Amino acid sequence: MDSWYTYTIIALFAFGIQRFLYKVSAARKCNTAWTTFAFMGTVALLGSFSFIAVKEAVPDVLFLLFISFVNSASFLAGTMATMEALKHISTSIAYPIIRLNTGIVVIFSILYFKDSLSAYQVAGIIIAISVILILTRYGDNGDHDKTSDRNMKAGFTLIFTALFAGAIAAISSKFAALHTQPLGFIAVSYTMSTLFSLGLRKRLQGKEENPNNRDALIIGLCMGLVNFVGFYFLLRALSVGPLSIIISITGMYFVIAIILSAWIYKERLTILRIAGIVLTIISITLMRI
Repeated sequence: MDSWYTYTIIALFAFGIQRFLYKVSAARKCNTAWTTFAFMGTVALLGSFSFIAVKEAVPDVLFLLFISFVNSASFLAGTMATMEALKHISTSIAYPIIRLNTGIVVIFSILYFKDSLSAYQVAGIIIAISVILILTRYGDNGDHDKTSDRNMKAGFTLIFTALFAGAIAAISSKFAALHTQPLGFIAVSYTMSTLFSLGLRKRLQGKEENPNNRDALIIGLCMGLVNFVGFYFLLRALSVGPLSIIISITGMYFVIAIILSAWIYKERLTILRIAGIVLTIISITLMRI
């Protein structure tokens, strides 16, 4: 089995668990900035200690700082927008729409990186995007009735912010994987995000947010642990594999988040969702051929 494919599957499951924890944070009304602070801080510490331990040189410090800033700003914006959106809109609506950024990344990868794809891999990418489109159609029945129009509008604004920010974060990760030391990139990028999120903690402490930040810090710590594993293996995959395929596979993390949400929070597992899960498995299999 190709190493990049193995790394990608590990990243897929890690990101799926991480995104489910976004739902946990939203359900508990945690202050998003505190959750993100603990999340980013955990990854920053793990990345820094790992970078020091491997003792590898950074080829271009200025490039590392630049690409880390771009990735940090976009990933932080996407992360916080997603967690805030989940306070207004259900997982089954939010995640499939956000993952439409897979199409943006695939087009960029084919045009810029000239990815060479087999017919099976092209079919797998088409199915992956189809999964997103199928699940995006769900949500006009029970979910809308329980949510005010104002909340829906705010939720969708946040969702589209997360969509474009996620595309930028994915593309910048590819450049980092190719041109700099991965652990150094993780350490610098997440340290920047930690500082940014700390500065936003008071602005996001509204009347409806949980005043007890203990939950936010614990959930953020768990996010950081699984994200460090997922992001490290994502960078390993991107350093040797095609961006268009890797992002198409990891972009289906929301299926794992939906399954966990259906199990833990009793969100309905409809025929469309089941079809999406089956198509996800088919898509991942095709992209391996």
